Amino acid sequence: MFDAARNELRTVRDLLRFAVSRFSEANLFFGHGTQSALDEAAYLILHTLHLPLDTLNPFMDAHLLPTERNAVLEVLQKRVEQRIPAAYLTHEAWLGEYRFYVDERVIVPRSFIAELLREGLESWVDDFEGVQSALDLCTGSGCLAILMAETFPNAHIDAVDLSADALAVAQRNVDDYQLNDRIELIQSDLFSQLQGRTYDVIISNPPYVNAESVAALPAEYLAEPELALGSGDDGLDATRIILANAAKHLNPHGVLVVEIGHNRDALEAAFPHLPFFWPETSAGDGFVFILKREDLSQ
Repeated sequence: MFDAARNELRTVRDLLRFAVSRFSEANLFFGHGTQSALDEAAYLILHTLHLPLDTLNPFMDAHLLPTERNAVLEVLQKRVEQRIPAAYLTHEAWLGEYRFYVDERVIVPRSFIAELLREGLESWVDDFEGVQSALDLCTGSGCLAILMAETFPNAHIDAVDLSADALAVAQRNVDDYQLNDRIELIQSDLFSQLQGRTYDVIISNPPYVNAESVAALPAEYLAEPELALGSGDDGLDATRIILANAAKHLNPHGVLVVEIGHNRDALEAAFPHLPFFWPETSAGDGFVFILKREDLSQ
């Protein structure tokens, strides 16, 4: 079908219709930045044609050169036949207005903590300019560390990951944002290489998918690094280690912010003594918890 399309499709409108049909026919999974076949098709077409990502209508009836048409169809075919996430095809992902380089060495950025860094921590961090040290645990592409540097303008940021491959991607993004003087990349299994380091704010988007859910993940998610997804039978292995060690790495009145997916009930059952606060996010109030150092020391 893709071979036939090379001879029949002429305009952006033609390609968009074709892409939506093929994506729907293939039952692709969306969730790496887009939520529908139409949105993802528009994004891939505009990106491949080097057009503004937020401007589709003026180009809908534009006729394409054969080389342009072939380039778009090649990307669409990979998306359908190999089920490669769109972010790995374009090597970019967005958190708000921030663009990050990504490839198969890192999980595709998608974190509710990004929302909270922009507007959800005011009642927990009184003075953003007063934050001097912060930690992004399980940094992956470095996206949240970079957002932390933007949020806390006077802070030194440690960005930690177990994967050397992930840190190579993070380094590229840190370079792109010219933040080498403020972000230090550290290879470490959670806190293991951070002896003696303490922070005003610690954030983490660790692996948190439970074993049952990992077994049911669609192909698009299985294209991501396995290390960044599963975390034991109940999805809480990494979170347990974080909770056991965070207090000694937080300064007085320091704040811990951790994303845990759909594991709120399991977490509260496992740690009934901890006064978790669950801030509101775009998906609800059960996906990220916040604790103070003093809460962890009880």
